[in-house]
Amino acid sequence: MEEAQMYPGVSIHATAVIDKGAQIGAGCKIWHFCHLMPEARVGENCILGQNVFVDNQVSIGKGCKVQNNVSLYNGVQLEEEVFIGPSVVFTNVINPRAFIERKQEFKPTIIGKGASIGANATIVCGIQIGAFALVGAGAVVTRDVPAYAKVVGNPAKQIGWVDKEGNSVDNQPI
Repeated sequence: MEEAQMYPGVSIHATAVIDKGAQIGAGCKIWHFCHLMPEARVGENCILGQNVFVDNQVSIGKGCKVQNNVSLYNGVQLEEEVFIGPSVVFTNVINPRAFIERKQEFKPTIIGKGASIGANATIVCGIQIGAFALVGAGAVVTRDVPAYAKVVGNPAKQIGWVDKEGNSVDNQPI
């Protein structure tokens, strides 16, 4: 069966691979060379840029935008309206070794509603990025980020607060 029939109201590029069982909400756009595994869940009106991989047990909330060259590994959860910049890296194991199987040690990573993560940032597994937080390009996030926080650097450090629109503000919005 053609993907257009399996996923009505969804635009899927011909080079994308959508495994049977993947859930995709109406209004989504899935671009070149994407791959969605059988247990991937993508909410309504999401955009997955070129070469995005969505693993099993990954949940993407409605209205998210995932830019080119991002792999969302098992355990990553994006709440609604999250922005993931190009080439952001997510991990799912703290101490990987090629010769040791550690799938039972995958750690969940939760990205809160409306949060934005800049290009080439690295998000170490097992952390939570709060709602509407802003992670600067190239940051390496190794610990939880509060809602509305602006973090930059390696390791990422908080340098201020932002509002829902991403504008710098003096205090944490309520």
